[in-house]
Amino acid sequence: DLLKSNSSRLLLASGDGMDFQALLVDEDRAWLMVGAKNHIFLLHLDHPNREPEKIFWPAPKEQVKHCQLAGRNVETECANFIRLLQPFNQSHVFACGTGSYQPVCAFIQLG
Repeated sequence: DLLKSNSSRLLLASGDGMDFQALLVDEDRAWLMVGAKNHIFLLHLDHPNREPEKIFWPAPKEQVKHCQLAGRNVETECANFIRLLQPFNQSHVFACGTGSYQPVCAFIQLG
């Protein structure tokens, strides 16, 4: 019903391997940040029909290869699964991902 009334938007189809692990909402700025497999999405809550902004943040290719050689599943284990989205200050969010068994963190500048 929400999709029919144009009051919501389908972000990703189910079954595409995009496990949503971390969510961060900023009510003052009206956005929702979503951590997933190899991606961080920024959805604008006040403009539900606007295309989400995306940051592609995969694990390094060498680390993915090492993960695969260790016998792990490339699709479900050897990726950068974003696990933490934490406000840092007014202009940055602190984000961490699994980095294909080599954890990695970064500051994301907002704006």
